[in-house]
Amino acid sequence: MNKLNEVCCPRFEPSAWDEKSFEWDGKKFVKDRVYTLFYMPINYGAVVKHITEKVTKAGADMSEWLFLSEHISKWRMDLYVGVDKSVPDAENTTLSGKYISKVYEGDFKNTGIWMKDFENYATHKGMRIKKTYMWYTTCPKCAQKYGKNYTVIVGQTN
Repeated sequence: MNKLNEVCCPRFEPSAWDEKSFEWDGKKFVKDRVYTLFYMPINYGAVVKHITEKVTKAGADMSEWLFLSEHISKWRMDLYVGVDKSVPDAENTTLSGKYISKVYEGDFKNTGIWMKDFENYATHKGMRIKKTYMWYTTCPKCAQKYGKNYTVIVGQTN
């Protein structure tokens, strides 16, 4: 099998997340940190591999393939990986509250444009965003294979 035919990320279905409102009550995640250089991830792949190994070893499920990135600074982002149960030897956490999401497609250089659009979307719905997460739905290789590079912005609202 050649490299282009390999798939490590499931195909993303945008309609399930585009312009949606939802509520989480103690949704389980494993949290880890990614080093960034001016917001560009440096060790993202290694962190994902490390988390995936822990989740697999624990027999936990991450079938949603939900990887939320919270950009803390130019130098760090926190990564939240959705799981179905606690994972030993990992930082387990939960997220609760009301959220909205919107799907974008294209190059990451458009993130600033997407963020402004997302803020406008929330404002038009009468909401204020308290915290924002980015979900990069596929790795670059799978994005190339599928022909789409989707990013979901998830915002916790008031």
